[in-house]
Amino acid sequence: MSPSEAIAPVQTTSPGKAWLKALELTASIARNPTRTLHTVIAEHAAKTGDHPALISDRESMTYDQLSRRINQYARWALNQGIRQGEAIGLLMTNRPEYLALWLGISSIGDVVPLLNVHLTGSSLAHCIQVASPNNLIVAAECADQLTTALPFISRQPAIWMFGDKPSSWPRLDLEIEGFSDDPLSELEKRQPRIEDKALYIYTSGTTGLPKAANVSHGRIMQWANWFAGMMDAQANDRMYNCLPMYHSVGGVQVPGAILVAGGTVILKDKFSASQFWDDVVRWDCTLFQYIGELCRYLLHAPLSMNETAHRLRMACGNGLAPEVWDGFKNRFCIPQIFEFYASTEGGVSLFNVQGKRGAIGQIPGYLKHRFAPELVLIDPESGEPLRDANGFCIRAGANQPGEAIGKMSVDPSNIGSRFEGYTSREASERKILRDAFEQGDAWIRSGDLLRKDELGYFYFVDRIGDTFRWKGENVATLEVSEVICEFPGVQHANVYGVPVPAAEGRAGMATLVVEGALDLAEFRQHLMNRLPSYARPLFLRIRKSMALTGTLKYSKTNLVSEGFNPAASNDVVYFNDLESGAFKPLDQRLYQRIQAGGIRF
Repeated sequence: MSPSEAIAPVQTTSPGKAWLKALELTASIARNPTRTLHTVIAEHAAKTGDHPALISDRESMTYDQLSRRINQYARWALNQGIRQGEAIGLLMTNRPEYLALWLGISSIGDVVPLLNVHLTGSSLAHCIQVASPNNLIVAAECADQLTTALPFISRQPAIWMFGDKPSSWPRLDLEIEGFSDDPLSELEKRQPRIEDKALYIYTSGTTGLPKAANVSHGRIMQWANWFAGMMDAQANDRMYNCLPMYHSVGGVQVPGAILVAGGTVILKDKFSASQFWDDVVRWDCTLFQYIGELCRYLLHAPLSMNETAHRLRMACGNGLAPEVWDGFKNRFCIPQIFEFYASTEGGVSLFNVQGKRGAIGQIPGYLKHRFAPELVLIDPESGEPLRDANGFCIRAGANQPGEAIGKMSVDPSNIGSRFEGYTSREASERKILRDAFEQGDAWIRSGDLLRKDELGYFYFVDRIGDTFRWKGENVATLEVSEVICEFPGVQHANVYGVPVPAAEGRAGMATLVVEGALDLAEFRQHLMNRLPSYARPLFLRIRKSMALTGTLKYSKTNLVSEGFNPAASNDVVYFNDLESGAFKPLDQRLYQRIQAGGIRF
């Protein structure tokens, strides 16, 4: 199949239609306070029960099977005597059973913390303890991880194993078969309302241990219906999802949007660049969801026979870098890219349904009174908003970076603008910006720097914690990495600031993954042509691969802690020597000279 044959029948969604349909689908949520996602699935099961809902290589479920499985998990939780509002933790990799589990448990008013399957030891223990579950479900493949965390948990929950692995823990996958899958009777039901909590989803922010964000049934319905409208999701759509289901995008927004539309979700246990296009074609997918650096990895992957033999109509996600955008769209024949910006906690949401390269959204004029965020200037040292002589925040000008903040809503019908906070009251309060533009107002801080151009398009600049100051100037790491990645042969660039002796602020450092040998002289000239002097990296680190987080974003923590010390790794490190005008290999002798303050920057 040729590229033109693959995409010929595809119809893209117009911006106006997308906004109107999203508004239409979400308008009735507040008016139906007991209609939650599990009831929507039951409605589809009653109409088209044999239509596939969830498909994977591991197991698959029709709408009828999913609805019945939800009933079984609800009865299991009731049988345990679990009180309404109590937490039951879930540690499991991607599979249809994952969704059935949390839908069933939350359908009777209990709360499910979605635990990160990449955490171990004290980090995992922290996430468990902040949710205080009395019961915890662990998949067999995650049992060893949980074992490393147990010594750090002061009050251990009852643990249920899902899957075959030698253990003293009871087997939930066997026990569940003893419960009826019929609809719950009126005596059994504990129907939650949309304001009730359904999930805890963990978000780390810029610093510190992960925080558990409260996610209500109303927010789940808002996410699901809003994105169903924005993507014009239909019953014949098949969404490919290889994103982690413990995350709000991969675990709630993606499956929710397709399930409310009566479509089919294809679940992959994890992202694989080599298997991606074969999976998309094999499962006849019409949509796929991306996040972070997924698209860059696909663009740098070898040619695949199936990379244009698909019938995709849209790629939806966030974090598609501007320098990757056109190459990705053209090489893989993607008819429409739908980039958005949002956070688990809420406050600010933006949607680029126009497909404008590099933008994360634009608010239509008729909705600015309801959705438009403000951008306020930030002190890069403290990370706090700058205030004028009257004590109020200073709005950023056109193309000037500022932190995005969203007005806290007091309108019960405006579910999308609610702030539901974290399990920690202190963490919730730190997220709120008070007295921003007038006494008594309250706004939700995003923690992200954005800029808005003259046409009203918003662009992501950097995380506030990632931006650093050097030579009296602010350096946005994302903008520097975009310039670096435009140089031939550079596949990945992770930019961050590192402290250097006898110098104020932090110097720029870039860890690169390159194809072949990097022409350092040409590369240095490229940086001089494209970046101001203060933004050019002082140190380069070359490695074979880039460490990613579970949500496919560059991991910086270890790189920052190792700094530019050549002994900290086996990677080659270079120093941008201003005196010689060249990148020089950084050995221990040169490192010690820099540490002793013998080199001026």
